[in-house]
Amino acid sequence: MNKEAIKTRVFEALDQNRNYDSDYILGIPGSYLDTEQFHRDADFLENAPFLSTFINNPNHIGCHTLTEDKGEDLFRGTQQMEIELIRLCAEEIMHAEEKTIDGYVAPGGTEANIQALWIYRNYYKKQFRAKNHEIGVVFSTDSHYSFYKGANLLSIQAIPVPVNEETRAIEIPTLEQQLHDANIQGVKYFIVIANMSTTMFGSVDDVDALTSVFKRNNYPYKVHADGAFGGFIYPFTNPDNALDFRNPEITSITLDAHKMLMAPYGTGMFLIRKGWMHHAATNEAQYVQGLDYTLCGSRNGAQAVSIWMILQIHGPKGWAKKIDGLMKETDKLCSELDLLAIPYFRNPHLNIITLKAGYFPESISDKYRLVSDNYEGKAKWWKIVVMPHTKGKVIESFIADLKTNALKP
Repeated sequence: MNKEAIKTRVFEALDQNRNYDSDYILGIPGSYLDTEQFHRDADFLENAPFLSTFINNPNHIGCHTLTEDKGEDLFRGTQQMEIELIRLCAEEIMHAEEKTIDGYVAPGGTEANIQALWIYRNYYKKQFRAKNHEIGVVFSTDSHYSFYKGANLLSIQAIPVPVNEETRAIEIPTLEQQLHDANIQGVKYFIVIANMSTTMFGSVDDVDALTSVFKRNNYPYKVHADGAFGGFIYPFTNPDNALDFRNPEITSITLDAHKMLMAPYGTGMFLIRKGWMHHAATNEAQYVQGLDYTLCGSRNGAQAVSIWMILQIHGPKGWAKKIDGLMKETDKLCSELDLLAIPYFRNPHLNIITLKAGYFPESISDKYRLVSDNYEGKAKWWKIVVMPHTKGKVIESFIADLKTNALKP
């Protein structure tokens, strides 16, 4: 869609919403943003659909794919855009069948990951009468810290599994032994995390290798794919992606638009097959039309609108072209690292390069703000993420500094 069509669509949605300053709305504990700071009559807002939505402050509480005609009727216009967005991401990017996925725009990937754990914990408790201590979440030690956080919040068992130092893959014999030990200690039901790019290394888990262990041992399990970083890259660079909804093993997926999609912070996404969201229903939220199924509750609909706008302006071909440019820049940097004999890990379908420490001075890490694998101790690895703002001059400057200051460990 072109900019004018996008603007028209967003303002049509706002017109379908109830408006705080033109409708009689007495019962809602919300309003448009404070007019002393956010001027509703600014001329530029006529050409700023996202800012206009943000100022109008629509509340997208609930899960609108699930309660399409039952949710808060004040904001049906922008809620419909969120429904379109969930379908676009689930069906066009993650290859789900039409209208088979529920989901919502979350404040970030952390909440989306915890939402998955919450749903599966409640499923095991309801269907198998499982106790919290009988439920374990299994993930690689390279996985995002949100899984430790979620296990702690939900009082279930975190089972982090070590990875091979060079390949970053979960070692299957170790996984099998840890599951055996956990089972002896009373853990009977499992939530399995498959990474569609780990945060530090960009490694992608072999979901078939993981699930084969659970099948072989007859352990009940459900699989959640964490695509918080890779979800808007990996499906475009690897057509054989095994972590989308074509794979019946995958029940839910996390995405995060405020990383690669360059949306505002607060634009994570949670996608799950239909028939599962009810495990997170808060039935006590009787004053909310359609109830609430999310951890966060109230959320600004402008965040959903921002993702919708970005995807619509690029389209699938435009976004694929943009990602291809980043891949070429990442390939170029890897070639230079090879010439300098600086060891690194990189998944060929992603734009993360993680360099082994000790081959260049830490002053370079500080200058270019590389990310350490350990800020509490001595770094073993330094991460680079090739992004639109790093292409060209920044990468070239980094390579020149490496050539001048490379170390022999």
